[in-house]
Amino acid sequence: MTESQYPSLLSPHKLGSLDLKNRLVMAPMTRSRAVEGNVANPLAATYYAQRATAGLIISEATQVSPQGVGYIRTPGIHSPEQVEGWRKVTEAVHAAGGLIFAQLWHVGRVSHPEFHGGELPVAPSALKGEGEVYVSTGRVPLDTPRALETDEIPGIVEQFRQGAINAKAAGFDGVEIHGSSGYLLDQFLRDGSNIRTDRYGGSIENRARFPLEVAAAVVEVLGAERVGYRVGPNLTIHGMKDSDPKATFSYLATELDRLGLVYLHVAEPVAGPAALPPEIERSVPYLRKAFSRSLIVNGGYDAALGDKAIASGETDLVAYGVPFLANPDLPKRFRQDAALNPPDFASFYATENGDAAGYIDYPTLEEVEA
Repeated sequence: MTESQYPSLLSPHKLGSLDLKNRLVMAPMTRSRAVEGNVANPLAATYYAQRATAGLIISEATQVSPQGVGYIRTPGIHSPEQVEGWRKVTEAVHAAGGLIFAQLWHVGRVSHPEFHGGELPVAPSALKGEGEVYVSTGRVPLDTPRALETDEIPGIVEQFRQGAINAKAAGFDGVEIHGSSGYLLDQFLRDGSNIRTDRYGGSIENRARFPLEVAAAVVEVLGAERVGYRVGPNLTIHGMKDSDPKATFSYLATELDRLGLVYLHVAEPVAGPAALPPEIERSVPYLRKAFSRSLIVNGGYDAALGDKAIASGETDLVAYGVPFLANPDLPKRFRQDAALNPPDFASFYATENGDAAGYIDYPTLEEVEA
């Protein structure tokens, strides 16, 4: 890659009060390596520090309460032990010169009674999602959740508020609110999963009320310049759908902009087998108009596509998942047009071979050349 007069992946970016050294973001990626008590694995400090040359790291999804758990061995940020585990990670990243946000997560209906003492998972409505989750015995189908009572919702807003407090205590530079991929905030927003008749259902304004209450609570703790939000208007994972995604997500983006959030992170595949078919309208252009601050895009970008998206003004930053997973020094490889390590899909999640395999053992460019 070569520098030019236009912004590029390798050019710096001002994200609120933070100075990013480049525009590559490490995307949030669940790795299922948490230890007892859903504490971040001790190896996570090495894993994230190895990738500290990213302009910004977004942590794997991190549940804000026991109620928010939906997968085995995923970390939380609601107990003192979890906060301490994450503090070791943030200290390692900062020592390596990096910046890291915590992704705050509540899975909603994408869960199983095993995680909740036999009780059903919660959701805006008692509508079953599609797909499976991993429990202690392997993959199992999703159950039909129970609909949250109206008076329970402020308690979940408080879970996110406390998650932000805990993220600050753990040393994170900010947080990203997980509002995509069919999890709880996404479930409330879209009319394919929310058929409530109270103030949290029906109109777009009502369906967006809970996500916006969460965003406002987190901003109150950290300040808007340290809070981002992730959406995926065209993601159908876990059976998600909406009758008018452009109207729904444009409204949400506009209101998040009013709150002053520092970025909007849009998950939308642009390349590869998951890329959108031509008949589906891409969300990035209309969200770019609705949200005035930094935009992050994620979904199948390589170096050339990322550079093009930034130079054209379509986005400000590009998040990379699998490329960062397999290449801890991804910015350097892009700068030198170097070959990338092939990812080992079998070790994306912890296996019987141990937590380190496929986690902290991908070689840097220097190690490959040596």
